[in-house]
Amino acid sequence: MGQRARPALLLLVLLQTFPQGRLLRSHSLHYLFMGVSERDLGPSLFEALGYVDDELFVSYDHESRRVEPRAPWVCTRTSSQLWLQLSQILKGWDHMFIVDFWTIMDNHNHSKVTRLGVFLESHTLQVILGCEIQEDNSTRGFWKYGYDAQDHLEFCPETLNWRAADSGAQATKLEWEVHDIRAKQNRAYLERDCPEHLQQLLELGRGVLDQQVPPLVKVTHRVTSAVTILRCQALNFYPQNITMKWLRDKKPLDAKEIEPKDVLPNGDGTYQGWVALAVTPGEEQRYTCQVEHPGLDQPLTATWEPLPSDTLVIGVISGIAVCVIVFFTGVLFRILRKRQSSRAAMGDYVLAESE
Repeated sequence: MGQRARPALLLLVLLQTFPQGRLLRSHSLHYLFMGVSERDLGPSLFEALGYVDDELFVSYDHESRRVEPRAPWVCTRTSSQLWLQLSQILKGWDHMFIVDFWTIMDNHNHSKVTRLGVFLESHTLQVILGCEIQEDNSTRGFWKYGYDAQDHLEFCPETLNWRAADSGAQATKLEWEVHDIRAKQNRAYLERDCPEHLQQLLELGRGVLDQQVPPLVKVTHRVTSAVTILRCQALNFYPQNITMKWLRDKKPLDAKEIEPKDVLPNGDGTYQGWVALAVTPGEEQRYTCQVEHPGLDQPLTATWEPLPSDTLVIGVISGIAVCVIVFFTGVLFRILRKRQSSRAAMGDYVLAESE
């Protein structure tokens, strides 16, 4: 897969458009697709990544037509039947994706070529689809398209139609809704096949996918010219879903007052997250950060603990002063003792010579 496709695909992962933020442990299976229309080839590049929860477990690309396992537990435990099903699905989606890409480009009048057969410009198509098993064992599916980094179309399994994000998507929406067979196949996958595959994958990944590592939480403090910035950090936790919020006088703040939360991977399988808040100087102790995570038995709270700076400085200065006094007292004492010893020695010498 070309390098040009990967940054946008990773951006889609970081945007976290699949369901997140549940405190109890839900599980999801989702696939991310991306294609790029080359100026000389049209829609030619396609890559697919499959995730169980936050764990990448499979990949596929159009050039090699190969489905590759991307997690150790998949390599050692996946049954041949399940792997065959996944391979057939991904290869089928490859073909479907290319057809959809052409359709969307045509409806945007983006498929024109020059006399030499070269496309006038490049475009991108992204898809995220999958399902979630929630805490009460209910399921829900999702299937979304993004075109040129903008929301485009979203499938509604309940009504078997597509929701257009803008006027440019209306033509494709109407064209797809004419063919109700496709809509029924989409719903069957989201409501039946996807949850079944997710259950099988969760069973295969038991001991890896169900681990829970609670976060380490701390609050830091930074003073600016007008306000104080309190920053609550949650470190080294798994799974990714976490809730972080600020309380003022033990009451939750309005979300508008809080800087949006960022959750990023550490590179070792765990995550880190933070949320910041601007407060009036001198009122820092009124604010508490509350963190909820599947690895915690109960919400964890943390506050900023100021260092007693004035007392600390005075104590350090006092300690240094005492040390200096003791040092010079000791030096002075040794000098006086040496002088007394010298005088005694000189007195003995003179008396001996006078005799």
